[in-house]
Amino acid sequence: MRVGFLHSLIRRDEKLLIAELRKRGDIELVFLDDRKLVFDLEGRPPVDVVLERSINHSRAMHALRLFEGVGTVCVNAYEVARRCGDKILTAASLRDHGVPQPEVRIAFTPESALAAIEELGYPAVLKPAVGSWGRLLSRVNDRDAAETILEHKAILGSYHHSIFFVQRYVEKRGRDIRSFVVGDECVAAIYRTSDHWITNTARGGRASNCPVTAELAEISLRAAEAMGGGVLAVDLFEQDGGFLVNEVNYTMEFRNSIDVTGVNIPERIVSYLREAVR
Repeated sequence: MRVGFLHSLIRRDEKLLIAELRKRGDIELVFLDDRKLVFDLEGRPPVDVVLERSINHSRAMHALRLFEGVGTVCVNAYEVARRCGDKILTAASLRDHGVPQPEVRIAFTPESALAAIEELGYPAVLKPAVGSWGRLLSRVNDRDAAETILEHKAILGSYHHSIFFVQRYVEKRGRDIRSFVVGDECVAAIYRTSDHWITNTARGGRASNCPVTAELAEISLRAAEAMGGGVLAVDLFEQDGGFLVNEVNYTMEFRNSIDVTGVNIPERIVSYLREAVR
């Protein structure tokens, strides 16, 4: 089997996947650097499947669309990347599939965004529609802060910051959960703990094992299905009545989760690739 490895930088996550792929005697690895690729709309890459590991959402999404357009199987698929890479599309897909999530508002001007924040109540969370690693999140505690942040976004922000994604603030008592879905199984989960309200491990959150209960597995799989399935990380808030899905990630990072969970996540991903091309 020839596996196309679509990548930008090779981080520790990618190195772990590459090492696992190279363990398999019947897998040939073909590197597809998204900084060097040139597409002609007709040529098909000489691979059986593409494993997407780009860190640039726009490159990943468009490359997947072009690969799939000439009949190449991709993990994850273009539609999954499109839905997961845009928080508005994520929220709409979760709604369409009846998956519980924090209450959200979407607005297109600073004035309507301010009205949306005040409708949800303070504090509220303002997020860029496209973004990752907990960057550019704002917990808006009062009207003065809201007006200031919205003015800055309107004047200094890029196109993506002209669309306002507002989420009701959820008190998570110092931690949230990231679960890992590979195909039809929730293979592992971690608690992400931090004194800061942003608990991403990329921002200093500490990872520890989280038992995969039937309830956690069920909502994680429902969230993954809403995105289109594949290899996904689901971020969840614990609530007295269950869970809320915060975000779903299609180029999931797992390097801090292998040791604490005891699950060889790269091995699960590589095994899934075989199933994808059958």
